[in-house]
Amino acid sequence: MDKTLTYIVAVLAIIALIVASYGFVAFQGQVADLENSTADLETSLSDIQGTLTDIQAQIGEYQSNITQLEEELSGYKEITLVDDMGNVVVLNEPPERIVSLAPSNTEMLFAVGAGDKVVGVTDVCDYPYNFTAWIEAGNMSTIGNYWQPAVEPIIELDPDLIFASTASEDAAATLRNLGYNVLIVEPKTINGVLEAVLLIGRATGNHVEASQLVSELRERIDAVVNTAAGAASIPTVYHEVYGHDIQTAGPGTFIDELITLAGGENIFHDAVTSFPIVSSETVIEKNPDVIIFPNMYMGLISWGTYDDIASRPGWDSITAIKNDNFYIIDASIISRSGPRLVDALETIAEMIHPELFG
Repeated sequence: MDKTLTYIVAVLAIIALIVASYGFVAFQGQVADLENSTADLETSLSDIQGTLTDIQAQIGEYQSNITQLEEELSGYKEITLVDDMGNVVVLNEPPERIVSLAPSNTEMLFAVGAGDKVVGVTDVCDYPYNFTAWIEAGNMSTIGNYWQPAVEPIIELDPDLIFASTASEDAAATLRNLGYNVLIVEPKTINGVLEAVLLIGRATGNHVEASQLVSELRERIDAVVNTAAGAASIPTVYHEVYGHDIQTAGPGTFIDELITLAGGENIFHDAVTSFPIVSSETVIEKNPDVIIFPNMYMGLISWGTYDDIASRPGWDSITAIKNDNFYIIDASIISRSGPRLVDALETIAEMIHPELFG
């Protein structure tokens, strides 16, 4: 009996020893796994720390670039500008008081973000705001006429930069002789308008905004041209500038260029002058598919009403009249050399090719 008990105790001891040994081995395995996980975690943390170091280095580089750019902008290095008449203006600092002598220049100034520096405009400047209300409130001044303005009201505003046009060329010459900085901006083409926007951006310290605006305008122009290229036909177009003595738009005008870009053919594209006086009989003979009239020029409507046009002798035989392809466009967007010429392009494209542009 004692031997049996001893044998049993020995067997149990052996079993306990085996279990204990197995548990110890398992424990060692778990410890090893934990050590491996810790090593992996340390490696991951090291990688993250390296990435953070790289990001911090990039941030430091960006901050350095921004600081350099700010220094360049604040320094406003000497800028040499050449206007559309070949006049040279050198600026050493951004202008703070600007006078605009043309509605187109006013529109470009506000479009590039320099509107807060404009202290004087003409009586016909009306976009992008109702400047009459501004003038009445004392927030801006009028210099008077667009055509050949007097210089005295301009001098009273003490401007450090003046944007003129050929309509104010005499005043510009007088002001230049008095020592004022004057730029004559008078682009003749769509590309010329885009270049004028860049010029005004450089002159005012708003070159970044001007570049962004030009990129957007180019994209819109390309979209119209590419779409119009898919048209099945090229409709003929007549645009009447003035109605008492019938005046139209010929070569070398924004109107002619816009019609072409929009996928049409100006029936007076081959005229001898840019704004020829034509006869009613010639319009009938050329028989346009589309007729476009401005709503007004300088506040005047010279052609009357649709019924007045349709009742012109012989005009009832014109295809545009018979098919009711008679349209009215805002004169200010088609006659001013500013960013809204692209609005005019899109509008004319809809008139000429409604099947493509809606």
